[in-house]
Amino acid sequence: MSWVDVLASYLFVLKYLVYGLAIILVISGLDDLFIDLAYWFRRLYRALFVYSKHPRHEYRDLHLADEKPFAIMVPAWQEHGVVGPMAELAAKTLDYENYHIFVGTYPNDEKTQADVDAVCARFPNVHKVVCAKPGPTSKADCLNNIIGAITLFEQQAKFEFSGFILHDAEDVISAMELRLFNHLVDRKDLIQLPVYPFARKLTDFTSGHYLDEFAELHGKDVPVREALVGQVPSAGVGTCFSRRAINILLEEGQGIAFDVQSLTEDYDIGIRLRQHGLEEIFVRYPVVTSEHQNKHKLWTGKSLTQSSVVCIREYFPDTFHTAVRQKSRWIIGIVFQGFKNHAWSSDWRLNYFLWRDRKGGITNLVGFLAVLIFSQLGLLWLVQHLVNDSYNFLSIYGDEKWLAVLLTINAGLLINRMLQRFIFVTSYYGWVQGLVSLPRMVWGNIINFFANVRALRQVLAMGDARRVAWDKTSHDFPHIGEQTSRQRLGEILVQQHVLTASQIELALQNKPASQKLGRYLFSQSQITPMQLATALAAQAHVPVERFDLFAIAPSCWQILNKQLAYRYQVVVIENEKDELLLASESYLSPVTLAAISRKLGKKTRYVIALPGTVTQALEYGYSMNATEQEQLKQQYALRSRDLLDEEIAQQYSVIEIVAEQQHLSNSIVNQLLIGFEKTDISLAQYFVDKEVIDWTTLGQLNMTFSETNALSYNHPTLEATRYAHS
Repeated sequence: MSWVDVLASYLFVLKYLVYGLAIILVISGLDDLFIDLAYWFRRLYRALFVYSKHPRHEYRDLHLADEKPFAIMVPAWQEHGVVGPMAELAAKTLDYENYHIFVGTYPNDEKTQADVDAVCARFPNVHKVVCAKPGPTSKADCLNNIIGAITLFEQQAKFEFSGFILHDAEDVISAMELRLFNHLVDRKDLIQLPVYPFARKLTDFTSGHYLDEFAELHGKDVPVREALVGQVPSAGVGTCFSRRAINILLEEGQGIAFDVQSLTEDYDIGIRLRQHGLEEIFVRYPVVTSEHQNKHKLWTGKSLTQSSVVCIREYFPDTFHTAVRQKSRWIIGIVFQGFKNHAWSSDWRLNYFLWRDRKGGITNLVGFLAVLIFSQLGLLWLVQHLVNDSYNFLSIYGDEKWLAVLLTINAGLLINRMLQRFIFVTSYYGWVQGLVSLPRMVWGNIINFFANVRALRQVLAMGDARRVAWDKTSHDFPHIGEQTSRQRLGEILVQQHVLTASQIELALQNKPASQKLGRYLFSQSQITPMQLATALAAQAHVPVERFDLFAIAPSCWQILNKQLAYRYQVVVIENEKDELLLASESYLSPVTLAAISRKLGKKTRYVIALPGTVTQALEYGYSMNATEQEQLKQQYALRSRDLLDEEIAQQYSVIEIVAEQQHLSNSIVNQLLIGFEKTDISLAQYFVDKEVIDWTTLGQLNMTFSETNALSYNHPTLEATRYAHS
C-alpha cells in the first residue's frame, strides 16, 4: 500500500470521526446550555421577585438557635500528619461547641492511630475508632464502623446527635459550617455545602483544573439540579445527614448505613434518600463579615458574596497519576456502579440528571478525541495555506452545509463553555485564575480521558464494577504552625524528678480506674499540691500561678457569669487590655478556650492553679455572702501557706466527684454540661435532672447540699474530712 492509499484511508476515517464527534458534541453542548440558561433565568427571577421582597437571611441570626449536637465522621487510612492539623484547625476556628469528631482508623495503620491518640489527648471531643477489619477497606465500611462507635457514645452520654457530617481528613472547615447545619437540620435531611479547592501555583494545571470544575459544578450545575428535581449528590465532604436520614439508611441496610461495595457511597446515598422522599438542599450561604469586606478588592474580579460562602477547602492532587487515580474511582462509582445500583426512575427530571451524571463515560472520551482530531484538522488547514501547491486535504468534506452548521454551533457552544467557566472561576478565585482556567480546560480533558480509560480497564479486569477496590488518594493539609502534644502526667512527674517510673507504675495499678492519677497521688501524700500543679501546667504548656483569691478585682466576677464559671470550672483573675486571664485547675482544650472567648467576646488565655483553689474561688465569688467571705478570709490568715495548700487541695468539684463515681470520661462530661449555663440550678441538681446520678447515690457519698452549687463530701480515698464542693 502506497502512502497515497494510507493518506486516503486516514482522511476517510477522519471525515466520519468528525461527523460523529460534531453530532455528539452538539447534543452534549445543548445539554450544558440548558443548565446555563436555567441557572441564569433562576438567578434573574430570584433577584427581581424574591430578594426584592424578602431580605436575605442575616448570618448573625445563626447564633440565635441553641446548639444541637453534631457528629463529624472522618475516615482515615494512612492519614498520619493530616488528621492532627485538621482537628486542631477545626477546634480553633469553628464557631460552635456542641460537636464531636469521630476518626475511623485501622488496626494495621499504627502511624495514623498514634496521630489520632495524640489529638484525643488534647481534644476531649475527638474520638478514635478502630475498624474491625484491617485496611484498606472501602470508605463506606470505615463510615459504618464510625456510626457504630457513635451509637455506643450516645448510649453512654444519654443523648442523640441531631446531625451526622461527612468530612475527609484533609478538609479545612468554615467557621460557620456547624451554625448553618444547626439552622437547617430540623427541616432538611441532606445538606450539602460547596467545595472550593485550594489554589497552588498558576503553572500547576493538574490541581488547578479541580478549581475550575468545582467552581462551575458547585456554582451552577448542582444548584440547578437541586432547584429542578430536589435531589442533591453528596460531595462526600461538607455533607450533613439528619438523624432521620441516618435512621432510614440503617433500617434499609439492616444496620449498615453505607454500601460497602460502592466507591462513591456519598453519591449513592443522595439518590437513596431522595427515593425515600426526604428533603435535600445545596446551600450557598455567604457570610460577609467586616473583615471579609475590608479584604475584598474589586480589581481582583472576585464577587464579594460568592467568595464568602460557607464552603469546604482542601488541596487536590497535583500530579497526573494521582489525579487520574482519583477521577477513575469517581467514574467507576458514578457511571458504572451508578448504572448497576440505580435504575432509571419514573421521574423524568431525575432521569435527566442521572443521564448528565453518566454521560461522562462518553464525553470524557469524546472531549479528548475532539481535541486530537480538531488539532489535526487545524494542522491540515495550515499546511494547505502555508505550503505551495499542497493537496487540498479538507476537500473531503465537500460543500456540506449541515456540517458547517454543526461546526458553527459547536464553536458557539465552546465559546459559551469558556465564558461560563471564566465567570464561575473568577467569582471565587479572581480573574487571573479565571483566565488560566481556559487553557486548563484542555489539560482537564486529557486527565478525564485517561481516568476514563483506567476506569474501563479496571471494570473489565474485575468483570463487575462493584468488585473494584477502593483506591485511596493521598492528601496534603495547609501548614497551621507548630502543634503541641500532650504528654502523660506520669512521664512529666518522672522527668521533674518528683517520682520514679516504678512509683508511677505502681500508682497506675492501684488507683481506682476512674480516678485521675494526680488526685490519687496527692491523696496518698506522694506529691504536694504545687508539684501536681507544676506537672499539670507542663502538660498543658501553660504557666502555673498561685493567685490571691482576695486580690481579684470585683469587676472580674462580673465578666463570667456564675453558670458559665461553674460549667467550665474557671475564674477570671485578670482583665487585661487585650485579653482575659483565666485560672483553671486542669487542662483546657482549644475547643473550650475558643467557646469561652466567643461567649465573652474577648481573647482568653489561662494558667494552671493549685488544686482546689479554683473550686474555692468559685464558692467565694459566686456563692458566699459578705459575712461568709469575711470568715473565709480570716481562716486563710490563720494558716501557713503549706497547710493552706494542703487543705484547699482536698476540695473537689461536683463535676470531678460525679465523673469519678459514675465512671464518666471527659468527653461525656463535657457533652452533659452543654446547656448548663442556660439553667439557674446547681450542678448537683443538673446531674440529677440529666439522670446521670440520683439523690440517693449522692446521699450515700455523704454529700450535703445548700441552695447554691456548694456541697460537702467525704472522699473515700482520703481521711474522713469535710470538703467544700461546687
